[in-house]
Amino acid sequence: MTQTIGRDAGAARLGAAGAAVTVATTLSNALAYLVPVLGARRLDPADLGALATVLALGAIAAVPGFGLQIAVAVHRARRGPTPTARLALLTAGVTAGVTVAAAPLLTVLLRLPVALTLLLAATTFATVLAGRWLGELQGDQRFLRLSAGMVVLALGRYGGLIVGLALGAGPVTALLLATGTGLLVLPLLARLARTARPGPSVAGDGLRPTHVMTACGATLAMLTISYADLLLARQLLSADGSGAYAVGAVLTKGALWAPQVVTLLALPRLAQGDRRARALGLAVIVACGAVLVAAAALGGELAFRLAGGADYLHLAGEAPLFAATGALYAVVFMLVNDRVASGARFPAAPLWVATAGLAGAAVLVAPRTVEGILTCALGAAALTAAVLTWLALRPRDPSPRPGI
Repeated sequence: MTQTIGRDAGAARLGAAGAAVTVATTLSNALAYLVPVLGARRLDPADLGALATVLALGAIAAVPGFGLQIAVAVHRARRGPTPTARLALLTAGVTAGVTVAAAPLLTVLLRLPVALTLLLAATTFATVLAGRWLGELQGDQRFLRLSAGMVVLALGRYGGLIVGLALGAGPVTALLLATGTGLLVLPLLARLARTARPGPSVAGDGLRPTHVMTACGATLAMLTISYADLLLARQLLSADGSGAYAVGAVLTKGALWAPQVVTLLALPRLAQGDRRARALGLAVIVACGAVLVAAAALGGELAFRLAGGADYLHLAGEAPLFAATGALYAVVFMLVNDRVASGARFPAAPLWVATAGLAGAAVLVAPRTVEGILTCALGAAALTAAVLTWLALRPRDPSPRPGI
């Protein structure tokens, strides 16, 4: 009876944590979506293009922040609290420094004001540094505080932009406000992550730059493969074809990101070698993907009408394939995180190989149609998921290996 009550209480806590993280993710995405919506109504086309370009660059520059969060969470879940301040500052400082160094080139190639690229470096510093505290909360499985931290970070990243645009400010002033809000929320994140447990410093057992680089490489690989088909469609198809593919890709991204809360919740358990958590997480992700694919098959016309309008209803028959691609990538993301958590060497190698194969097939073999590129993307996702599943299920060397 006691064990049953304990399991029920644990399931309730996990359900509450999942609901809180889902709400936090939804709010964060809503704030991010509000920025271009306001920009389209408040800025002229030239300023809107500049702001959109800076936001895209900011998303790329934020990759080390996600890598830092994963590395800190995995190390903390496996080995307990350890000092992370110096490495976090190093990661944020290097990322911001690279952005500053690239500022002249970005200014010329992308026709951006110098002030925007320099402010991008400042906002990048704050966003990457925040990964330290989010990682500590995730590694300690304090998911309610983690969800609060995610909302706080989103308010810091986008709050200043939203206020600036709402007041009629230009891109530079709005990004200046965002820099201020991004830096101001850092002490609040530090307070959320404060713990009563001391952080012991164990010689030779601390978090190292190589751990962060491994996690950053995996994050970058996941981002690259999930957008590769969209970039290929832009290059290989006509303007109308690439636009149609972009509409279909909304279904792919929806099926990909919908179950990501499962990976976030499972990561600390994966770092502790909990195979049951991996199996349960994969089961939930597969079930979620199956539901979304079935919904796309039954309501393809509605899905495309909502995503792009009546002009794209001719692609309704492809809706389940777009959804299946995203669902398979959700499995891939879960398994890559498992490889990072288990200390595997080159955890993202299968993703880079798959990306190269996808590009080669799309350029050399596939018809220059939406269906042709979609088939390549679906095949790459299926093969990558199969390879990563085999790697996860094969017997592992029982001898301990150094990892994160």
